[in-house]
Amino acid sequence: MSSTPLNFQQATFLTSAPDIRALPADEGIEVAFAGRSNAGKSSALNTLTRQKSLARTSKTPGRTQLINVFQMNDQQRLIDLPGYGFAKVPLAVKQKWQKALSEYLIKRQSLQGLIVLMDIRHPLKDLDQDLIHWAVESQLPVRILLTKADKLSPGPRKKALLQVSEAALAFMGDVQVQVFSSLSKQGLPELEQALRLWFNPTDMPADSE
Repeated sequence: MSSTPLNFQQATFLTSAPDIRALPADEGIEVAFAGRSNAGKSSALNTLTRQKSLARTSKTPGRTQLINVFQMNDQQRLIDLPGYGFAKVPLAVKQKWQKALSEYLIKRQSLQGLIVLMDIRHPLKDLDQDLIHWAVESQLPVRILLTKADKLSPGPRKKALLQVSEAALAFMGDVQVQVFSSLSKQGLPELEQALRLWFNPTDMPADSE
């Protein structure tokens, strides 16, 4: 894999797929964004790419019901997975997109890292923990984004980060935790750095821990 500097602003929408059979060829490197339907996933992707409407945002959680693919180049893609855990959608619809989500996570060989987004005020719900356990068992690195960090003052924000970081140790895997705000851009440089290492693993220092 080339170590050409990664420019997230170059991300373009490629396709929306109802399941993995409709995705691009399973090659190169993908990093997936997953989270509950109200975790701010679309906003985070728009912030990362400096594009206001690359990923659609909605005041109605649960709108992302397809696997959305954003391409930076032929071999590097950002994946916006269906949101999970929101009750106000028909059961049949929920079951369909949950199947697409699990199928992608289990079968997609190009998946190299998972960003799990959680509202900093409501972290580590059962479905969040299930997702992280699956990733750890699959030896997939996870980065937890505690989103909407601007909703808390510095003290409670630091406390929430510490609590989730301590809880993450119990997963016994490569699980990192950071705060993030799409509004203030807090945590954006840290997210970019982590993604660059996942997309260009050859850039990782030989003595890195």
